[in-house]
Amino acid sequence: MIPAPFDYAAPATLAEAFSLLEQHGDEAKILAGGHSLIPMMKLRFASPEFLVDINNIPGLSHIKEENGYLKIGALTRETELDESEVIRSKYPIFTDASKLIADPQVRNMGTVGGNIAHGDAANDHPAVMLALRAEVDISSSEGTRSVPIDEFFYGFYMTAVQPHEILTEIRIPIPNGKTGNAYHKLERKVGDYATAGVAVQITIDDAGVCTYIGIGLTNVNPVPLRAVRSEEVLLGQKVTDELIKEAAKYASEDCNPSEDLRGDEAYKRSMVNVLVKRIIHKALERAHA
Repeated sequence: MIPAPFDYAAPATLAEAFSLLEQHGDEAKILAGGHSLIPMMKLRFASPEFLVDINNIPGLSHIKEENGYLKIGALTRETELDESEVIRSKYPIFTDASKLIADPQVRNMGTVGGNIAHGDAANDHPAVMLALRAEVDISSSEGTRSVPIDEFFYGFYMTAVQPHEILTEIRIPIPNGKTGNAYHKLERKVGDYATAGVAVQITIDDAGVCTYIGIGLTNVNPVPLRAVRSEEVLLGQKVTDELIKEAAKYASEDCNPSEDLRGDEAYKRSMVNVLVKRIIHKALERAHA
């Protein structure tokens, strides 16, 4: 299908972008990679009257460790995650996720910020960010505010980003000690949305006691979900197979999947159970390595 008519601008600075967003209000949408917005426009699920293309604005694409954080610019492409040495060496959870996103053409243009700002629980990065306890910088003409990822997703396709604002950076605390992270999703075919997905980051001390645990779930809840009860089972405990099984059981109980072409509710809960166990073990292997 063909999108409804719209006007377009490609500002060269954030100030220009903010001015356009304030001028057009709710009728404006931000265009980054476009791989979430454009398909919705083609299907007439979204019909913005004005597109603000932020790709010409400098300073929004970077991957760097600074002041205790891994900082990822909102316009950082999925392929840049794959090519980053710091990501490959310390944050393999991102390469786990990015290689499962759609196809190479999409990954060449799709952005990390757009993946999160779209507010879709079926996207892969929200669960990853929940597991890593990310913070999101949201900017406007009034300045920049930081929002913890747990407070970022309001509802179905709803986030903390307001119509006059732009997501500019994601910040992730640099982990200490023996830390491992991993992500995987079950999909019907390459490039499909997840039937279920699980992101895990875990830190253990020399005695094998869990000092940090983050578990994020993909596409099994109306909004991206952190498996809080599962985390509480492991935190402060020496990690055992029995505790991992209990954490997986709680995750399968606490999610709220809907029946669709990818499976019914019981099947998806079962897959969450399997994936949580598998990905915790994978993250532990990486922590020991």
